[in-house]
Amino acid sequence: MLAKVAEFLTRYSTHAGATLAVAVSGGADSVCLLTVLRELGHSPHVLHLNHHLRGAESDLDEQFVHGLAAGLRFHRADADLSAVKGNLEQAARDARRAFFTQLLDRGIIDSVALAHTRDDQAETVLMRLLRGTGQHGLAAMRPVSGRFLRPLLETSRAEIETFLRARGISWREDRSNRDPRFTRNRIRHQLLPLLEREYNPEVRSALSHLATTSQAEEDWWQLQMERHPALSKNGPGAAILNTALLKELHPAVIRRVIRHAIEIAKGNLRQITFDQVETVAALAASTRGYGRVPLPGMMATRSFDQLRIAVPRARPTGFSGPVTAGETYDPPGVILETVDPAGRAKVKEDLAWVDVPALLELREWQAGDAYCPVGEKRDWKLKNLFQRARIPVWDRAGWPVLVGGGQILWSRQFGPAARFAAPADCPKVLRVRELRHPPELAEGIE
Repeated sequence: MLAKVAEFLTRYSTHAGATLAVAVSGGADSVCLLTVLRELGHSPHVLHLNHHLRGAESDLDEQFVHGLAAGLRFHRADADLSAVKGNLEQAARDARRAFFTQLLDRGIIDSVALAHTRDDQAETVLMRLLRGTGQHGLAAMRPVSGRFLRPLLETSRAEIETFLRARGISWREDRSNRDPRFTRNRIRHQLLPLLEREYNPEVRSALSHLATTSQAEEDWWQLQMERHPALSKNGPGAAILNTALLKELHPAVIRRVIRHAIEIAKGNLRQITFDQVETVAALAASTRGYGRVPLPGMMATRSFDQLRIAVPRARPTGFSGPVTAGETYDPPGVILETVDPAGRAKVKEDLAWVDVPALLELREWQAGDAYCPVGEKRDWKLKNLFQRARIPVWDRAGWPVLVGGGQILWSRQFGPAARFAAPADCPKVLRVRELRHPPELAEGIE
C-alpha cells in the first residue's frame, strides 16, 4: 500500500512545496490514508468537519481525529444539517466540500487527499447504473479532480483494515454507515454482497475497471468536443450549435455535442437527463427553423440553422435618448461623427448632413419599425430584414436604430436610409459608426 500511494503522489504531485491536506472522518479509510502519508514522510494538514448528526458520537469522532493529528496542523468546522429535508448524504458531502474549498481558496492548503477506495468506486458505479446514466456517469470518481486527490482509489477496504490491524491502529465506526435508509448503504451491505455470492466474486474489481475505462474514453470525447465545428461559445453562459452540421453527425456524436453545449452554458450537467438531451436533438433536427425547449435553469432556442443553449439573463436596460455628433453612446456602442468628405470611400455608411433632422434619437428597435435602406426601392420592416439576413432572435435584442423627424435614418448592419444617404459629392456628412458590441449585449433574452 505504501508503494501504491507513493507512486500515486509522484504521478499526480502538485508543484514543489505544495501544502497537502487530508480529510479525516475517523473511519478506517481516512485513518489509513493519514497513516500512510505520515509513514511516507509527509506532514499533511488534517481536516475534519463535525456534522453533529450522531450527538455525542460525532463529538467523540472529532476528539479522536484531533488526537490523531498530534503534531500536525488541524482544521475543524461545524455543519448544521438539522434543516435538511432532501438528500442528507448529498448535503453532508456539499458541506464538507464547502469547508475544504474555503481553505483551498484562502491559500492555506493547495490540495486535499480524500480516502475514497475501490469499494467506494464500485458502489458509485452501481448506484449510477441503477439511477440511469450514460458512459459519462460510469466514469464515477477520478484519481484527481481539480485540487482533490484520491490516493486509495485502487485499494480495497479489506486491504485497508488489514493494514491498520497489522499496526495496531484503531478507528471509529460510524453507525449511520449501516442505516438502510441510505441508498449507498443498501448497495454496500445488501446488493454488492449478493452480486459477489450469486454472480461474480470479483464484481467490485469489475465495476472499478469499468470506471477506469470510462474515464479514459470520456477524456477522449472531451478533447473532440472542445474543438468540434458544430459547437461554439456565445459569451458567458451560452453556447451555439450549428444545426446544419449537427444533422450530418452520428447520433452518438450529436448527444455528446449537445451535452457539451449544456455544460458550457450551465457549468455542469446536474439534473440533465437523457430525455432532455433527446428533446434538444429533436429540435436541432426539426425542419422548422424555430422553437424552444426548456432545460433546468436554461433555455434551448432554435433560430434558422443555429440552436442556442443559454442561462437566462436580465434583459439589458432599454436605451432611448437624444444624440449629437462627436459622441459615443454605450449601449449600444454607436459613435456619431462628422467626417471630411474629401476622399471618403465608404459612401454607403454616411448620411447627408443637410438632410438630417436637427433632433436625433438613438434607440433600440421596436416592433413595427420599417424603413428603406440604401439599395432598396421600398420600405422594409426590420423584422423582415432580420429574417432575410438570417439574424437569430437572440441577436436582435438591443438592436440600435437612429431616428429623426419620426423616421429611421440608420440601423445596425442595414445602414443609412436611402433618402438620407450622402452622395459622393456631399459637402458635409454625418457618419454613424458602430463599435464591436460587447458579448453581453449579444446574450439576448430568452
